[in-house]
Amino acid sequence: MPNTILRVCDLKTYFDTESGVVRAVDGVSFEVETGKTLGIVGESGCGKSMTAYSILGLIPQPPGRIAGGEVFFEDRDLLQLTSRQIRDIRGNDIAMIFQEPMTSLNPVFTVGEQIAEAIRLHRGADRKEAWRRAVELLDLVDIPLPEERAGSYPHELSGGMRQRAMIAMAISCDPKLLIADEPTTALDVTIQAQILDVLRRLQEELGMGLMLITHDLGIVAEMAHEVLVMYAGQVVEQADVKTLFGSPRHPYTRGLLASVPTMSSSTEELLTIEGTVPDPVRFPAGCRFAPRCDFAAEVCDRPQALLDVEGHHVVRCGEWQRVSQKDMA
Repeated sequence: MPNTILRVCDLKTYFDTESGVVRAVDGVSFEVETGKTLGIVGESGCGKSMTAYSILGLIPQPPGRIAGGEVFFEDRDLLQLTSRQIRDIRGNDIAMIFQEPMTSLNPVFTVGEQIAEAIRLHRGADRKEAWRRAVELLDLVDIPLPEERAGSYPHELSGGMRQRAMIAMAISCDPKLLIADEPTTALDVTIQAQILDVLRRLQEELGMGLMLITHDLGIVAEMAHEVLVMYAGQVVEQADVKTLFGSPRHPYTRGLLASVPTMSSSTEELLTIEGTVPDPVRFPAGCRFAPRCDFAAEVCDRPQALLDVEGHHVVRCGEWQRVSQKDMA
């Protein structure tokens, strides 16, 4: 029976600004199971990374604040923990790979020192043992000559090796949940494939749950078991990967999939989603995608709820609201 390691319920993260309240994450719910991968996709600014930061207590307060919801890791609501308690979980039971390793790694310490620090902090190892473990981890993520690379500074490593070092640091305490935020950004396709292979192998070996945040639908198709599509701070569709790619129901999801180039469409003009994401201070009262949607109707002027349309396939769309109302009638 699947074991749910993380359960997020109606999470709301708001930012108070001079222009008004920015609803960066607005009622997001999902689950991550042990040994499974949840892919979270959507264009920049949709709330993917902010959802991860909210889970780990990394929202700057002020101006940010958790305005509502629950985040259960195993049986503990992370939003109710003290700063010290969440620090004990962060990097130990839940780890995160950040978008840009060059800015996430400290330039004045060697890679080995930074990995060893996490081991000393959470596992109480002495310096010698922590260093030995750091070298083992660099070897585990396929960094050549790990003993030498442990003594290197971040700027002395390539982008792919820095990303591997970040993965080594993240798994240093055998986390139960790993959050990977755009783990292949700015890497060429060959290195991307290698990084994904490392993540897949480590997940199998450690049995950890994986939250994969990305805008790359190809990565999601390859890695994820379940897919969450976000738009303007909300979940607009969620299904298992095969269902979502084979039978997308929300117009935004269909637009994302249609905009991905394929071998057969190499000579054709790519489809684009017209318009722009609405101002987060002034979201529409109804469907937030309606101003850009070719299928918008009168029902879309009203707030849309997530509806289960096919059993474990949920959609936030006026089209399915109409279908549901007809069925009820």
